Amino acid sequence: MTDRYTTGMAVRRRVLGDAHVNRAEAAKSEFDAAFQTLITESAWGTVWASDGISLRERSMLTLALLAATGNFAEIPMHIRATANTGASPRDVIEAFQHVAIYAGVPAANHAIKLAKDTYAEMEKDRP
Repeated sequence: MTDRYTTGMAVRRRVLGDAHVNRAEAAKSEFDAAFQTLITESAWGTVWASDGISLRERSMLTLALLAATGNFAEIPMHIRATANTGASPRDVIEAFQHVAIYAGVPAANHAIKLAKDTYAEMEKDRP
């Protein structure tokens, strides 16, 4: 394992939580092991690990980019991560308003629906 992988795994666990990462690791197979290493080292060990901006700001950017590019499947995961990154629901709606203006209302609308549903699930799961 590289230092970047070790750092990436630590950041990934900090942002997404142990339960999510443990599920992903358990589902990893020979087929996708190289891909999992790639994202752990590059996304988590380089980009998310950088101290250039805060985790809160990274959450907002990530959510806006996912919505703007139509990659909706990862939005619920990153909404859940806001509990660990400090991005508030207000931060998230502000990011999605930017998406509406710069990338399109339908993309923002769908992202907002996913966020609302995920926040409701998170509230239900609270002890």
